[in-house]
Amino acid sequence: MKSMLFMLPTIPATYEERERFRPIGRNNERTQQMIAEVREIAQYADQSGFDALALTEHHFHSEGLEMSVAPITMLADLAARTQRIKLATLIMPLPGRDPLRLAEEIALLDHLTQGRFIPGIGRGYQDRWLNVLGQQYGVAGATSDGSDSDRHNREVFKELYQVMKMAWTQDSIRFEGKHYRVPVDSVAGPPRWPVARTWTARYGAPGEVDEAGNIQRVCVVPKPYTEPYPQLWQAFSGGIETISWCAEENIVCWSLAEPNAFLDLCRSYRDAAARHGRQLRLGQNIGAFRMVYIADTYEKAFALGAAALGDAFVRYFSGFGFFEGFRQPGETGAVPISFQRMVDAQFAIVGTVDQVKRQIDALCEESSPDWFGWYLDQGLMDQGEILRQLEAFATKILPGFQ
Repeated sequence: MKSMLFMLPTIPATYEERERFRPIGRNNERTQQMIAEVREIAQYADQSGFDALALTEHHFHSEGLEMSVAPITMLADLAARTQRIKLATLIMPLPGRDPLRLAEEIALLDHLTQGRFIPGIGRGYQDRWLNVLGQQYGVAGATSDGSDSDRHNREVFKELYQVMKMAWTQDSIRFEGKHYRVPVDSVAGPPRWPVARTWTARYGAPGEVDEAGNIQRVCVVPKPYTEPYPQLWQAFSGGIETISWCAEENIVCWSLAEPNAFLDLCRSYRDAAARHGRQLRLGQNIGAFRMVYIADTYEKAFALGAAALGDAFVRYFSGFGFFEGFRQPGETGAVPISFQRMVDAQFAIVGTVDQVKRQIDALCEESSPDWFGWYLDQGLMDQGEILRQLEAFATKILPGFQ
């Protein structure tokens, strides 16, 4: 099993400071502190044996919790400061992006890192920014409830994914979709390219221009360093439609679900892959997404998590329905929203080194996921404590399941 560290990143501050300095997301001093912390964690992870480090993508977070507004830019910075660790996104929502520009940026970072970049993609769930940045597609955040809005989000996502994959695998593309076209006329008419005959017809990709000098196709450059394109990830996948699609596309699925639901996900992915002619073992192409807290007693570890990301998860992420992933088998009604439920669902793994080891061993034994992802408390926990946690994990736990 391979290991991954995940950060949002987050502006370092107490809740009192977040209120006093609002909007703290625009505080330059704290932004610099956040960048320094992320760099320090990435360099430690690179040196201590972790296999990957991932950032998310979100926008307009005035509260300073999810400040990864340009993950590719940040990962390019981290790539220059690390040697071997893979660098990933979990995730970049396609409905808030232009697929060809994203295809270019992914391919370029793939070159800059010589294959160390793992692009994670998804549908996006936060209306506050997806409605704005995805306005050309008329999308809202994914709700996974089968509503018209959710179906539209998925439809846009799949079309943009198709365009992006074409850009990576074809020397030139022409596309006429419901939501995206290549090439496209403007209010001025067909695209103007005065050097079509003198330049592109001779040196460009075959078929880019016709005999009359009109643009017929576009060539997206560079092609990825990794052939045919980098391994893709998708996060928090729980719906059967998403699992089946990821299995068909050979995309690694990440989930925070409790053990029974997680095991069902592993089985569903394996079965879906088999329907598409790919025979996988249980847990292959699956990542288990968890929080970890280590102390010399269970009580201290629990208190550590409850006061940091555990508190933020209860007060923030519960509003987006994440606690549904912690529903126990046969449970009806509302899922209790508390750090205790996160621990009971084994999303938060807390305890001594031996206790944490046993829980991870049990996960490996039952589901055999390819990846174990640690959702780190950067910005919500003192940096010194985070580094202490990382050292304990890297020296006393990580060697046991690599």
